[in-house]
Amino acid sequence: MEKRGRIYPEPVTIGANEVESLENWGFRDTSFAINENGNVTILGNRYELSGKELPRLLPWIRETLDIDPDINDRFEPRYPPEIPEPVDNADFVGSISDFLAPEQIERDADSRIRHGHGHTQEEMFAIKYGNLGRVPDLVVYPETEEQVAMLVDAAKRTNVVLIPFGGGTNVTDALRCRENESRMIVSVDMRRLSRIVWIDKENMIASIQAGAVGRHLMQQLAEYGVTMGHEPDSVEFSTLGGWIATNASGMKKNKYGNIEDIVVDIAVATADGRLERLNLAPRESVGSDMRRLIFGSEGTLGIVTSATVKLFPLPEAQEYGSVLFPSYEEGFAFMQELVRTSRPPASCRLVDNLQFQFGLALKPAASGTAALKGRIEKFFVTKIKGFQPYKMVALTLVFEGTRADVEQQKRDVYRIAARHGGMKAGSENGRRGYQLTYSIAYIRDFLMNYYIIAESFETSCAWSDALAVCDNVKRVLTEEYKKRGLPGKPFITSRITQLYQTGVAIYFYFGFYFKGVEAPSQVYLELENIARAEILRSGGSLSHHHGVGKIREGFLSEIMSETSLKWKKAVKASLDPDNIFGAGNQNLG
Repeated sequence: MEKRGRIYPEPVTIGANEVESLENWGFRDTSFAINENGNVTILGNRYELSGKELPRLLPWIRETLDIDPDINDRFEPRYPPEIPEPVDNADFVGSISDFLAPEQIERDADSRIRHGHGHTQEEMFAIKYGNLGRVPDLVVYPETEEQVAMLVDAAKRTNVVLIPFGGGTNVTDALRCRENESRMIVSVDMRRLSRIVWIDKENMIASIQAGAVGRHLMQQLAEYGVTMGHEPDSVEFSTLGGWIATNASGMKKNKYGNIEDIVVDIAVATADGRLERLNLAPRESVGSDMRRLIFGSEGTLGIVTSATVKLFPLPEAQEYGSVLFPSYEEGFAFMQELVRTSRPPASCRLVDNLQFQFGLALKPAASGTAALKGRIEKFFVTKIKGFQPYKMVALTLVFEGTRADVEQQKRDVYRIAARHGGMKAGSENGRRGYQLTYSIAYIRDFLMNYYIIAESFETSCAWSDALAVCDNVKRVLTEEYKKRGLPGKPFITSRITQLYQTGVAIYFYFGFYFKGVEAPSQVYLELENIARAEILRSGGSLSHHHGVGKIREGFLSEIMSETSLKWKKAVKASLDPDNIFGAGNQNLG
């Protein structure tokens, strides 16, 4: 149906195959496993690697970590963990029962556990092998923005804590409840507020409810020939409201911008009423924009209920590409020149040598013509071109736009790459590298079953500091690992994921074998904090897009002046004096 030039899409229908796992990342029907041949495989049929055998992965892990694990020796999960009895608030429950149906209120243990954690390794380790501690006492599922406002009003009257829940994908402990919170804690799951309210193709904007999940948004907008262009690594599960609350960035940021560039307007249910504007304009100068306080607020100031976002035409052309460079430094120099002299492709990501090797270890077994082709390519790269196997790196690319735009970007990229020793490695390798983002996310929880703990963390920094940040973090972690006498060797790798005129975003992956290590999850956190301190010393930011939550709040005083911290607390105290939005992130409340 159309009205005044706007399109009003039907609600998304959630498929029966979209059930998510309670104890692992992702969909319930997908996981890594070891088959009868003793090789790793991916169960299910959802991803490109699904059903494939990966015979090189375990040998590569043994060699890289310098360990010899027994695949029959599993660290068996003990999910679900024990949780405390719920705190009850009869006045609140009675009040919300007047406007929420029984199926919109859940008290069961599985729901309480799932809404009490995100996806840090500490949280995932806790739900499998330890104790998560305090969790929400109740989970509610509002279906309208009016119901969200009524929940806030009921919480104010009865002194209850509300914690917004989107996709539950955060990696900052943002959903973990404070142990000292004595009030009833209610998780407000927004995923029933998931509609695209309207699409305005003349003005290229859309109104979307905050609980809309990324994968559904991508699919439904594409049906109308448009896109938001925002694709974080977690796009399959994260939500629009979560992107705003964490100030997120996506894989195609170079073309479409970060979330703050895409969002035109937001509506927020606050303790003092509804925060919104009454009209939309491309830009205004009307004093301080209070809506901007919500970006990165991590559930401490209110609940995002909807947003108006920019739209872009679906690209006429989309192509993948890849380049091999002799070294990380040469790949980095290429990226810097690309930004300064040309327009970077939608996605341009450089992985270091160890991560490049990891990608090769995730390739399925090849036979016949494919195997022969692989041997010829390896011979050409290493023997003819002279690339060193343990030094070379890879760059993956996604080009999007008009056909003319894509062709021009390709000419620029490959011309500049050649000046830095780069060698075209084909569109198939680029496509595979990009698609690996989704299936590889499942590997962390699989490896935990075999005494390997791992996690990612990120930063952004100036061009002049980037290589030092990468080198220093790897050095400090290696030295600390050896100093502590931990088993084998650590896995430490970096990739550059987003480009700016002034610098880059860097992702680190860190993991180690923990059999025989006491409190391995805590040891990991200590090591990550050492890495984070080194990032700050070397010129990096506290976070590029993951946020602060509780896991990084201890570093805030190192990056903000006393006045900045005072203002943050003053804003919180003014807008939410009773701390109704008591997630406690960023030391607020």
